Amino acid sequence: MSTYLQHFTDDLIGLNIGFLFIISITISIVISILGFLPSIFLTAFNISVFGLWAGIAISIVGESLGAIISFFLFRKGMQLAGVDRILTNKYFLKLKESSGKEWILLLFFFRIVPFVPSSVVTIAAAFSSISIFSFTAISSLGKIPSLLIEAFIVANLLDSKNGNGLLMLGAIVVGLVYFLYRLKNKRK
Repeated sequence: MSTYLQHFTDDLIGLNIGFLFIISITISIVISILGFLPSIFLTAFNISVFGLWAGIAISIVGESLGAIISFFLFRKGMQLAGVDRILTNKYFLKLKESSGKEWILLLFFFRIVPFVPSSVVTIAAAFSSISIFSFTAISSLGKIPSLLIEAFIVANLLDSKNGNGLLMLGAIVVGLVYFLYRLKNKRK
């Protein structure tokens, strides 16, 4: 870990660890509700502050709680920006048209694959007949492999000589893409 990140982490650890835990879980829930922000930066934060295994556990808890709360909000009919675009997404349509064991397998598969948008899966579940209990269990189990992959990538980046620069570059690229996306939508 670089000297700068180590000092930053040491300063954070000086804060109440319970407070950092609550902040991390809250940010994870917000990321899940918004549906367009990647969680990899929060996973990097969790690993650098809490350590590898505790950081992974906190990321899993946060993402699972975020998915449950998002599911509940979507199920109750909360109108979010971009929902009409999601309704035509191929993953959404496949999930919505499925039922029974096929739904369980698809939900688990889409949670495992890191590049399938989490919000699409959650919205599809909210529009289906799946119970919140089934959704919680399957979704949480499906998040574990994907978060493990993400966590080990982040851990290797944090340990590498150029890892902090790569994470910073990634954050800048994500921010720039989001800014351009919002700018394009405002013009329409």
